[in-house]
Amino acid sequence: MLLEPLRKEVCNLNQALPKNNLVVWTMGNVSARDPQTNLVVIKPSGLVFEELTPENMVVVDMEANIIEGNLKYSSDTKTHLTIYKHRSDINGIVHTHSNYATAFAAAGKPIPANLTEICDEFGGPIPVGGFCLIGNEAIGEEVVRSIGNSKGILMQNHGVFTIGETAKAAVKAAVMVENAAKTTFIASMLGGALSIDPEMVKSLHDRYKNEYGQ
Repeated sequence: MLLEPLRKEVCNLNQALPKNNLVVWTMGNVSARDPQTNLVVIKPSGLVFEELTPENMVVVDMEANIIEGNLKYSSDTKTHLTIYKHRSDINGIVHTHSNYATAFAAAGKPIPANLTEICDEFGGPIPVGGFCLIGNEAIGEEVVRSIGNSKGILMQNHGVFTIGETAKAAVKAAVMVENAAKTTFIASMLGGALSIDPEMVKSLHDRYKNEYGQ
């Protein structure tokens, strides 16, 4: 089986989405790019997450040709591929419709950098990209245009996309987008979160990138 370890990883990470309450039914997907071959492994279209196996992950090239797999690829595949083509620094992408973050997307509102966890992971507000139709390169092009230096973006009236150096890092970012959105929403019920000085935002992000963890 082509790219067997990566297919296992992508399968497991897709199944982590419902476990973290980021998706329902078949909505959402994880992909990973293999840096050596430049091939991409992505979830098949229309399968519930419990049905996913490494064998039914779909392997495509950068032009959306199926290299290995018996099922149709995700309807978001061309979005993922467009992002990969423009961002050689990333090898993982996640798309979700997680409730709180998607509520911000539906309202066309960014998530402010009002929590240290947002500063740490995203280095500033989580931006909003414009509305685009699904199924072609338009969403990917808008993600590339609007995401800036963030690891996550809310797509207006649609949902969440996150990126990472690995697929696992992109899933982590998706979990953190939803947690930040939920906390920010709850804070709004208490009169709104206090802002963090931009210099502190930068300092927190630098510390997290360069000092946090092993």
